[in-house]
Amino acid sequence: MSQVNIVVAIDGFSSCGKSTLAKQLATRLGITYVDSGAMYRATTLHFINQKTDIRCEKDVNRSLETAEILFEQSEIGNRIMLNGEDVTWEIRKMYVSEMVSKVSQLTSVRKRLVQLQQALGRQQSIIMDGRDIGTRVFPYAQVKLFMTADPAKRAERRHAELAAKDVDITLDQVLANLTQRDYDDTTRSESPLICAKDAFILDNTNLTLEQQFDIAHGMIEPLLKEAVNKSLNF
Repeated sequence: MSQVNIVVAIDGFSSCGKSTLAKQLATRLGITYVDSGAMYRATTLHFINQKTDIRCEKDVNRSLETAEILFEQSEIGNRIMLNGEDVTWEIRKMYVSEMVSKVSQLTSVRKRLVQLQQALGRQQSIIMDGRDIGTRVFPYAQVKLFMTADPAKRAERRHAELAAKDVDITLDQVLANLTQRDYDDTTRSESPLICAKDAFILDNTNLTLEQQFDIAHGMIEPLLKEAVNKSLNF
């Protein structure tokens, strides 16, 4: 009997804790975590380094050809490598955040990264978070989750995260960045951020990480088991 690959798709707004939750669930469920947002951030950093003119399709395509993006496992979790260099922390800096939404709107970029993401899903069971995972990348995912939270609360969380890394930025600047990213993500013509009709909605505005995990795990585990059983009995 062939191996059954299961896909868990987590979508939602910026700074909702998608990656944190996805990592926790992947560990508990014993499947691979893939951070799609990190792939877009790495591409954005590559464009910045290469001084790519994102308004020029030819320049974008030329730059994409020279970008090698890989995930590597380490003792502290996934590391994302760009052309052989560990950029796990660099891609989280504000200068990348300010540009990533614009880069992710580019059709050629989304096409390239979606192909890479779908290939990963064919190779193994995965849990992936992003903005169009359950609608564009894996519309057939066995389990879909959509995360949301109050913008002010998201900005507070993101600001605290950046402050812990000694990033000098104000709460107002973080909120402005999130507001712009929300607008860009939901209004872009190519794969906008929307909630899949068959997704479970998780609003974590007033939830602790533990409460959030318990709710998500309680929703996902039985559906995952059901999906595996159906596949095995097919």
